[in-house]
Amino acid sequence: MNAKVSGKSAAGQAEALPAQAGLHDAGEGDACCDVDGERKSHHSDKVKDNLVSRLNRIEGQIRGVKGMIEKDTYCDDVLNQIAAIQSALNSVGKILLEGHMKSCVVERLEQGDKDVIDELLKTMGKLMK
Repeated sequence: MNAKVSGKSAAGQAEALPAQAGLHDAGEGDACCDVDGERKSHHSDKVKDNLVSRLNRIEGQIRGVKGMIEKDTYCDDVLNQIAAIQSALNSVGKILLEGHMKSCVVERLEQGDKDVIDELLKTMGKLMK
């Protein structure tokens, strides 16, 4: 049985938006990671829309996997859907990481904040588990 989620295979959905699509433009001159002493992201509307779209798709895939389990779908089909979800989440993480490195990390390094390197290494360690 070829499992489908929302009318498309999870693998097709995971690849629907390339990882590079709509990445943060590090050249936005007014971007700032520290606003009134609070750290915030500053993604363009295009990047936010891309990320939200990806996350909505992942949310649908997860609901689909829940339904597959409730319907006693063959385990291998469920596992393949889970692999597709993990891949899609990794793509979201890559987009966020690239934007973070090109903007926030660079900005903080330019301000002399070397702690950002340890913060980044810790975060990357979590992503690579």
